[in-house]
Amino acid sequence: MPEFKLADRLATLPPYLFAAIDKAKAEVAAKGMDIISLGIGDPDLPTPEFIIDALYQGAKKPVNHRYPSYVGMLAFRQAVADWYKERFNVDLDAQTEVVSLIGSKEGIAHFPLAFVNPGDTVLVATPNYPVYGIATEFAGGTVEYLPLLEENDFLVDLDAIDNDTWQKAKMIFVCYPNNPTAAVATRDFYKRLVEKAKEFNVIVVSDAAYTEIYYDPANKPLSIMEIEGAKDVAIEFHSLSKTYNMTGWRVGMAVGNPTLISGLGKIKENVDSGIFQAVQEAGIAALQKGEPHAEKFRAIYKERRDVVCDALAKVGIQHRVPEASFYIWSKVPEGYTSSEFVTNVLKQTGVVLTPGNGFGTPGEGYFRISLTVNNDLLKEAVSRISKL
Repeated sequence: MPEFKLADRLATLPPYLFAAIDKAKAEVAAKGMDIISLGIGDPDLPTPEFIIDALYQGAKKPVNHRYPSYVGMLAFRQAVADWYKERFNVDLDAQTEVVSLIGSKEGIAHFPLAFVNPGDTVLVATPNYPVYGIATEFAGGTVEYLPLLEENDFLVDLDAIDNDTWQKAKMIFVCYPNNPTAAVATRDFYKRLVEKAKEFNVIVVSDAAYTEIYYDPANKPLSIMEIEGAKDVAIEFHSLSKTYNMTGWRVGMAVGNPTLISGLGKIKENVDSGIFQAVQEAGIAALQKGEPHAEKFRAIYKERRDVVCDALAKVGIQHRVPEASFYIWSKVPEGYTSSEFVTNVLKQTGVVLTPGNGFGTPGEGYFRISLTVNNDLLKEAVSRISKL
């Protein structure tokens, strides 16, 4: 049998973080250990029934059985624009400033193909969702990582980026509320980022998938699109996955600068055939009627957050109490690296955590907990960890 060599772009990739975690989890489970998975951020709560009903009704329509629009039904894009207006007071043209996505991961992965040429520099704030860097490298770009440090509240230190770096940069990836640190961007940070991007003609790529998982209604996370001038330089990726527990549905959106939206749309015309229209109709229902359900989900995550933070404090594990997202960013106990700690925890207790260094070098010394199981399992997980 002949051997087929992988393309260099794949052969040089490290194992995808969450695929590697799933493999380790399966190995431990095969030994008969009871697994509690606090690794991947996949909500355990069910999709609201009214969204499922909308999918069912949409699936019965013959018109939805044909190829959908590459950029999404106008009705879905208008629902996105209406939601942005209501949630962020941002005006969007559904025709030119919104594109539908088969989940935000798809859009983020494809976006560099539209604007990054071989050799272009892309700035990525790290620790980070691994797709930012991987997508850049697939497009032939060069990644320059910007460390997110605790002393800066895990915000990009814009003053530490010299003018030469800004001059050569094609785009910059940021994510707030942040995965994995749960940090939240301030208005001043976004304002300064937009100013820098306009000054040096840099594209801002904002991953805002967690804006609706917040715990203080008086201090809701921002969209970068709220900042004056953001549409001149920015594209923002969002998703229905976390807000409405629709991770498996694969439906999201990107909004912002018309040229950036159009460029991503051109890539999508050539690599996918759009989202099943019944799913888009379900997405419209979620955007129009989902807020009361999202509020209930936030209350559940807040209770889980408090349970875990109280338990971590009792066993002396340092951590940040998140204002948003369903992640808790915690410090590894002394004497371990991130990988050593989570591997030991998994093998000894069956609890799956995510090593901080899996999100980038500045994540060394930390681990991430996902609040995506019920309170009893969360308490049991921390109890097991405390006995190591």
